[in-house]
Amino acid sequence: MTPHDLADMTWPEVAELARRTPIALVPTGATEAHGPHLPLQTDVIIAQGSCRRAAELLAADGIECAIAPPFYYGVTNFGMPFAGTVTVPDETLTQLVVAVCRSLATHGFNRIVFSNHHLEPAHFAAIKEGARQVTEAGAARVAVPDVRDARWASTLTEEFRAGSRHAGSYETSLVMADRPDLVRENMRRGLSPVWIDLPGRIREGARTFKEAGSEWAYFGDPARATAEEGEAIFAALARMIAVTARELLA
Repeated sequence: MTPHDLADMTWPEVAELARRTPIALVPTGATEAHGPHLPLQTDVIIAQGSCRRAAELLAADGIECAIAPPFYYGVTNFGMPFAGTVTVPDETLTQLVVAVCRSLATHGFNRIVFSNHHLEPAHFAAIKEGARQVTEAGAARVAVPDVRDARWASTLTEEFRAGSRHAGSYETSLVMADRPDLVRENMRRGLSPVWIDLPGRIREGARTFKEAGSEWAYFGDPARATAEEGEAIFAALARMIAVTARELLA
């Protein structure tokens, strides 16, 4: 079995898939500055790559799943000082989550897992609120696994756990593994590390990447990134999504 991307399928093909499986994965990211070396769609690339690999893990166990079109827009206030970043209000994102989940459930996909890799606190909270509303209404069972939770963070890199997790080695390695054509290598190799605990700065009151201490919208060590590290991280992220999907089926 190969992953089923809904956007590439016809409606009769989707109807047939829904008769075989209730599982849909929803890649979720943002359009946001990721240093001078990564594209604005970095979070979406990571979310889609994680979903494809999770679908392969599930398929190995005979479990099919649909992969919905990604969310390209989210709550991205921290990146707004940098050109190209697009943000939406928290309540708009929550409403979109609810509408998408209800639509998927109407067509038979009532076990839904969000693969969210834009970690701005308000963004994650808005997605989780939408998932809560849909689940409590009984329209579908919706899960939003959170890479920040100890259960999953323990499987990721030291840089991630230290909090320097925006466009550093962690995210750069992932993009190098999935879309190396979009990494500005000449720029990446010359970047100096920015060892700042971004979540810690947010808790202290920072409202933008600049206020948190980064003039180039990156934290961590992009120059240290490798495609091999990216594939290892993807394996952990795919397992997180696949385990969550199996839990929804239980």
